[in-house]
Amino acid sequence: MTDFSVSWRDLENRVGLDDLPAFHRAFLHWRGIDGGDAMPLRRVQQRVEAELNRMVQGELATREGDDWHLIPGALEGFEAAAPYLPTQPDSLPL
Repeated sequence: MTDFSVSWRDLENRVGLDDLPAFHRAFLHWRGIDGGDAMPLRRVQQRVEAELNRMVQGELATREGDDWHLIPGALEGFEAAAPYLPTQPDSLPL
């Protein structure tokens, strides 16, 4: 990936453990997954990974081991991610 890709694991680290469940639920909501607020945390994590794999299939990300690298703009519109994204060109959602 280019130097401007966004590592999902780095993004999660920036969010922090306390806010990660809400961040993951917001990601599922942004991806159009219903019922995320009622899912157990383990199921939320599984669905997040499934959605990241769908982003790979849609060429919005690549998978490298246990991490996903999202292309610039892949999180466009996901406002919950904006405070945690690097300030590199084309990496912030509009």
